Amino acid sequence: MLSEFKDFIAKGNVMDMAVGIIIGAAFTAIVSSLVGDLINPIIGLFMGGVDFTNQYIVLAGDVAAGTSLEAAREAGANVFAWGSFIMAIINFLIIAFVVFMLVRYVNKVKDATSKAEEAAPEEPAGPTEVELLQEIRDALAKG
Repeated sequence: MLSEFKDFIAKGNVMDMAVGIIIGAAFTAIVSSLVGDLINPIIGLFMGGVDFTNQYIVLAGDVAAGTSLEAAREAGANVFAWGSFIMAIINFLIIAFVVFMLVRYVNKVKDATSKAEEAAPEEPAGPTEVELLQEIRDALAKG
């Protein structure tokens, strides 16, 4: 069983997957920062500072009006946090769009690279070894 596990881990696609997961985790932090720190504030600026995060309905428990969602949860209230859900959907759409744009750019670069490789002119074939030997023979015969 241990040797089977070693064979499984040693396969190239498992290692590629591991690298992809690690890079994906790092990329997630970058995209989350892009959305949370750059894009959402700009959207909030144009929408008049609209932020649904603290919008909720108290299902059970006593919470004073105007209390933040986090404070309501800490107070033990049962809340229906519809605003957080809407913000999660908005963030997902923004992240999906950013990833789409990145993939689109990478595909354009890949296509341009493959077209450049295809368009590269092949060097003219030089004389073959047999042709060179024949030229040498003919030159020696004349000389």
